[in-house]
Amino acid sequence: MATDTLKSTTGAEAASGGLRRLLLDNGALTALIVLVIAMSALSGDFLTTDNLLNVGVQAAVTAILAFGVTFVIVSAGIDLSVGSVAALSATVLAWTATSAGVPLVVAVLLAIATGIACGLVNGILISYGKLPPFIATLAMLSVARGLSLVISEGSPIALPDSVSHLGDTLGGWLPVPVLVMAVMGLIAAFVLGRTYIGRSMYAIGGNEEAARLSGLRVKKQKLAIYALSGVFAAVAGVVLAARLSSAQPQAADGYELDAIAAVVIGGASLAGGTGKASGTLIGALILAVLRNGLNLLNVSAFWQQVVIGVVIALAVLLDTARRKAGATPLAAGTGGGNKGKQATTYGLAAVVTVAIVGATSFLHNGSSATSSPKMGLSLSTLNNPFFVQIRAGAQAEAKKLGVDLTVTDAQNDASQQANQLQNFTSSGLGAIIVNPVDSDAASNSVKAADKADIPVIAVDRVVNNAKLDTLVASDNVAGGELAAKSIGEKLGGKGKIVILQGQAGTSAARERAQGFANGLKAYPDIQVVAQQPADFDRTKGLDVMSNLLQAHPDVQGVIAANDEMALGAIKALGSKAGKSVSVVGFDGTPDGLKAVEGGTLYASVAQQPSQLGKIAVDNALRALKGKKVEETVKVPVKVVTKENVAGFSG
Repeated sequence: MATDTLKSTTGAEAASGGLRRLLLDNGALTALIVLVIAMSALSGDFLTTDNLLNVGVQAAVTAILAFGVTFVIVSAGIDLSVGSVAALSATVLAWTATSAGVPLVVAVLLAIATGIACGLVNGILISYGKLPPFIATLAMLSVARGLSLVISEGSPIALPDSVSHLGDTLGGWLPVPVLVMAVMGLIAAFVLGRTYIGRSMYAIGGNEEAARLSGLRVKKQKLAIYALSGVFAAVAGVVLAARLSSAQPQAADGYELDAIAAVVIGGASLAGGTGKASGTLIGALILAVLRNGLNLLNVSAFWQQVVIGVVIALAVLLDTARRKAGATPLAAGTGGGNKGKQATTYGLAAVVTVAIVGATSFLHNGSSATSSPKMGLSLSTLNNPFFVQIRAGAQAEAKKLGVDLTVTDAQNDASQQANQLQNFTSSGLGAIIVNPVDSDAASNSVKAADKADIPVIAVDRVVNNAKLDTLVASDNVAGGELAAKSIGEKLGGKGKIVILQGQAGTSAARERAQGFANGLKAYPDIQVVAQQPADFDRTKGLDVMSNLLQAHPDVQGVIAANDEMALGAIKALGSKAGKSVSVVGFDGTPDGLKAVEGGTLYASVAQQPSQLGKIAVDNALRALKGKKVEETVKVPVKVVTKENVAGFSG
């Protein structure tokens, strides 16, 4: 009896220890399962075929980048340049396929060659220049991004339709980016597990000196490792450009951090020597599920960054716990006898997930649909007061009309906005309102909404090459002409001025610049000594104006394409603002109007952003109900100076 009890206890302890070891050895997979179950329980829109495919598409670029970064991290290195290399490769592809007239196949090969070249430069600096990987790849991050901006001249380059099809679906349901992700994942797994270079990565990451003494040509192997990372970055850039129908010189900004996070969450150690392609894929899926689910739950983009940071920290803590517990994740290609066990683990995880998710789906079955119309509003950024006012106007009108409005912040990332619009479409919203980050990049997402018969209303900026139900915007050309007239009259028809341009590629920046040019034709004695983009950002406006003052200290006027850049210019001008230098802004934001009242900003061409938001919601509701809407609704603009600012309500 005692013996039987002892055996029973020992068996229970063994089972408990086995479960604990299973969870530790498959921490990322466990986290993914928990996330899928949680999101399925919290949102009835998560567990749909369309949305799960969205998750795959949204994970694709990060996963492809992360596969390349896996090679580097396994070898105890780091690559901070992959996001910029992706943007540069996409820019090379678009420029060669359009401006240079190169055949598409050759253009793609040149894009891949660009990635290889960047990787080789990284490898040379690290292996032969003895630079730390952090410094070498940080330098390449800046160089590649700069070259992307130089080649594109700061503006997005629209892709030929033959390239854009890479962002479409096969058979009407399988997204091409998901297919490319799977292929690149298999290649990464093969390289790590079945090739000499793969074994070299683990050897170098485990102990570089021992690898060198054993006869491994470490320097040459590092060249190959970083070149491989460049190849994967280039492929990611092509996929991203295809999704956005354009090569964005600022694309994939910060994606290197997501790629590194995916590798670490997937179980790789930054100390080197461990890591697998399957773990990296799981890490990328975790990030995609988090963002997708949090978007569906209408969680602020700012809080999403907090959550993702917490997840990364927990992943590192789990790795520490795993090592202390004696868990030893195997290098790919080693321990072949465990492959059957690993396959069984993945299969069991899939069965458990399906069972639990199926059970949680009953939480959403039978629930009565709300009578309130549902809409989504995707804003390019909420870091700008102008767009905050658009949101306020839209939310106030939605509340008044009984509309359930979901607002998202793309943080000036065209790819993130594409994800948000995809989520809106798969959620079955009644209407979508979009303020595009880039007029070309939003086109594929708007086309998808059109196919789903969801009305789309654009606010402030148009969407190119896509059908819109309504465009609600100020007359930016007329506003630009008013700004030029204001500065011309203030300077008496002659003088030197500089122009701070908006974010390249947006219709607002393009139309306002056209208005400035049209208006200045009436003042031939006014000389535009410099025109530089400051991306509608106050800090960039300060920096650009500070630089321009070094070359043109005698400037007498400034026209800025929005108030934020104008306020940055005022800061750079210091005591000159409002005295020897007159500044004209655009938008009529609260801070801009305060500067007008204080005399440092001579005038602001005031839009009515809250009215833009209000009218957009009104038109979206009309379109949702099948009523006729105007193709374009223009909201008047007005020049506000110190004389009339007190009576301007905004």
